[in-house]
Amino acid sequence: MRAGRPQAKQDRAVRTRRAILEAAAVVFEDRGYDAAKLTEIVSLAKVTKGALYFHFESKEDLAQAVIDAQVTTHAPCTPQEFKAQEFVDVGMIFSHRLRHDVLMRGSARLTLEQSGRELDRAGPYQGWIELHTALMAEAKERGELLAHVEPAGPSRLVVGAFAGLNVMSQTLGLDLDREVSALYTSVLPSLVVPAVAARLDTAPGRGARALHGPDGAEACDCASPPGPESAQRAATG
Repeated sequence: MRAGRPQAKQDRAVRTRRAILEAAAVVFEDRGYDAAKLTEIVSLAKVTKGALYFHFESKEDLAQAVIDAQVTTHAPCTPQEFKAQEFVDVGMIFSHRLRHDVLMRGSARLTLEQSGRELDRAGPYQGWIELHTALMAEAKERGELLAHVEPAGPSRLVVGAFAGLNVMSQTLGLDLDREVSALYTSVLPSLVVPAVAARLDTAPGRGARALHGPDGAEACDCASPPGPESAQRAATG
């Protein structure tokens, strides 16, 4: 019995940290960095302040962890026939997760807003650009790209455009998934050889299909965006 105790404590610590991150994401998404209060976060996560400070030194440290989660916890893409499809899937999966994963939404809010200037917001941009560039480089090696295309430029373009579409969609009440789908549908023909472009899935819902298969919308176990109760379950699970 004793041999299992260290592992049990470690598992509980992981769950507690996750609960704090999710609760923080809820509060940061709702209030922004400056207005967010640690007392509200610990109440939502159902943990003590001591538990919070065990995992995070300060509000700034906690917010930075939420920001960094955008890249460090990104869902892996299933290998596809074309690397260009994986390039699309990265953005479409993230669009899907922004709807269903509060940690991603809180991270996106902190990355885009201008308050909390001491936070390092470059990490997510750099991480996404590097990931996109690596996929485009592999696509180029495989002959999937048009001759004039260099991987870095389109990668920066897509990452920057995605960030702008996210802000615009929130402001105008648009469906981000459809807007990102339109981005890829418009851009890919100028990057990818026609034979490959014709076989790429850039339609709305691609993120769910990439994660869960052809019937992604039905298979997805996150039919509605999670609320604060998800953080509470993680802390007590």
